Amino acid sequence: MLFMTEFWERFAFYGIRWALTLYIVQAFFDGSGEGQAPASRIYGAYLALVYAAAIFGGYIADRVIGYQRSILLGAVVMSAGLFMIAYPDETVFKVGLATVIAGNGLFKPNISTMVGKLYAQGDERRDSGFTLFYMGINLGAMIAPLLTGWMAEHMFGGTPEMPTYKIVFMVSGVGMLISLVWFWFGRRQLGGIGRPAEGAGGKHKVLYVLAFCLASIPVYYFLLAIDAAKLQAVLTVLFLALCGMLLMEGIRDGKVARDRAIAMLIIFTFNILFWCFFEQAGSSFNFLAEQIVDRNFGSWIFPVGWFQSVNSLAIITLAPIVAWTWIKMGRHNPSIPRKFGLGIIFNGLAFLLLMAALSGMVVAGKIPFWTLFMVYVIQSVGELCLSPIGLSMTTKLAPVRLVGFGMGGWFLSTGIGNNLSGIFASHASGETGMTIDSAYASYTQGFIILMVGGVALFLIAPLIQKLMHGVK
Repeated sequence: MLFMTEFWERFAFYGIRWALTLYIVQAFFDGSGEGQAPASRIYGAYLALVYAAAIFGGYIADRVIGYQRSILLGAVVMSAGLFMIAYPDETVFKVGLATVIAGNGLFKPNISTMVGKLYAQGDERRDSGFTLFYMGINLGAMIAPLLTGWMAEHMFGGTPEMPTYKIVFMVSGVGMLISLVWFWFGRRQLGGIGRPAEGAGGKHKVLYVLAFCLASIPVYYFLLAIDAAKLQAVLTVLFLALCGMLLMEGIRDGKVARDRAIAMLIIFTFNILFWCFFEQAGSSFNFLAEQIVDRNFGSWIFPVGWFQSVNSLAIITLAPIVAWTWIKMGRHNPSIPRKFGLGIIFNGLAFLLLMAALSGMVVAGKIPFWTLFMVYVIQSVGELCLSPIGLSMTTKLAPVRLVGFGMGGWFLSTGIGNNLSGIFASHASGETGMTIDSAYASYTQGFIILMVGGVALFLIAPLIQKLMHGVK
């Protein structure tokens, strides 16, 4: 049931993800290449705030209204925001994005935490459960760009040259409503799991949380509008404050809990590095696909948005193989920190392929289709080494009373990486739009940073594993 609830939420989220930067350039910059850099920064800020809002959502579920009610309320707010961004006005568009951010903050961390709560501590099925759940995420993420991409180009007057992005946002809103209805009726299977403690979660508190949610929308709107560097400063302060709270809670629980909290926070830091470069998919890789990748197959042109489905298709195909590999390795199975290191290194190898394509495979100003396709596949292997393991790791290492807050920390670290990804993508596009030279220079820098980070994590992995006190 949680699998399908997340499937439809991810359908909505990824349904708009591929179109946002392209829509911003088309609608608010008249299609000019000068709009690519600001569009990438807005996209990075949006993703960053989506994940940063998870801090508050996790805390609200932990301490105020419980997980089930947080998920339901988040789904309602997200649905409203998705329909708002379909209105062709820049102010309404940004208010709609801010509304999606507010709703997703309540939904995203708590649906993942619910999965962890299905299993007792020490239950060996927990990692497998998260892997299945992660398949639901990627199934929704795979289907959404294919369907919404086709509809944008072939319905309501859309063409491959001028897609109708409004239909993308409306279909995504319908997907979010399906997620809401699915969880509303399916939650009976959960019994008391995720409900507030007896006497602790009166329905009037839901109204207080809704009021808080609505009051947060202008704040998110303001943060979307400010300079990306200033937003980065805000997110950094939030991250440091969260680290301090989790660390203090761990100290109160004793040496083992303290050490585990430290290990978790170190891995959160490397998580920022991974997502900074992985999340080029909705920004610089979009512009690369649109302008520099050869997408012609005779009389048919491969839609830009369909590249977004390659990652999810690769995850669905490779997840069972990767999971089987970990089991087959037995006692030689890499530790959690080393799996994270592998994830970062595979991400770096994807950028190495782009460097090779941009420096030695350019024909008539285009690089071969297969190169970008394989970049997504290689990044997907890295993601499988890192992301599902990270969700499971957080539920194991976070202080017992702040598991939802710990999950919010995981998503905040992802959000910081996403904001940095927008800044990085704006450099890849340059001042007037992406060129082969600007892309090559930026992607070379990305490769170097990722490889240094991945190797460093591999080297300090034994120290981190010691801090984890037996958690595997």
